[in-house]
Amino acid sequence: MPQNNNNADIRVMIVDDHDLVRHGFKSLLGSQDGIDVVATLSSGEEAISWCRDNNGGTDVVLMDVNMPGIGGVEATHRISKSWPDIGIIIITVHDEGPLPKQLLNGGARGYLTKGNGVEEMITAIMDVDAGKHYIAKDIAQQLALSVLPGEANPLDTLSMREIQVLMMIARGNRTQEISEILNLSPKTVSTYRKRLYEKLDVTSDIEMLHLAMKHGVLDENNLQMK
Repeated sequence: MPQNNNNADIRVMIVDDHDLVRHGFKSLLGSQDGIDVVATLSSGEEAISWCRDNNGGTDVVLMDVNMPGIGGVEATHRISKSWPDIGIIIITVHDEGPLPKQLLNGGARGYLTKGNGVEEMITAIMDVDAGKHYIAKDIAQQLALSVLPGEANPLDTLSMREIQVLMMIARGNRTQEISEILNLSPKTVSTYRKRLYEKLDVTSDIEMLHLAMKHGVLDENNLQMK
């Protein structure tokens, strides 16, 4: 895997739909030697478009998960598939639930929460740029605990695509919207919804929303129920 030239700054893209988060991360990282923030974007669609226009153009992406549109899950999948040399670090408010496992299996190389400090963020950027994986200690602990006996998390059984559809349903996206965003037919989206109902043992989108919030896939700040 190609690595960043030792004499060059590590190019970092920040993707988050909150202005304060983007500007805060840019301010923190912009003052660090060896790091160059090349783009601050507000959606997964913008991140993919920027990478396409700039032939990749970045070494590391700091990616929020819960954003409107395709969100960070699908953006991570598409970027890691089209530009495998780009290291994606997920940054989320959640330190538990199925997302760390799902996203690391889906192409991400790092996972931080927004509660981690700037020093840990810089360490993660350097490690991921060097071709390594980095998981924050609090998340690593949750992943370790998830394999111990105890209350099962029903979302652990879901595939990456099922997680994507679940998050969009929970945010209030309709079947047609989901089909357009994920390039799936409406019939396929309906099939995914039915499968989610069966796997999660729920009978409505509202029940699925409550389950997603309970297990840390979504929080009330990311809802747009219609």
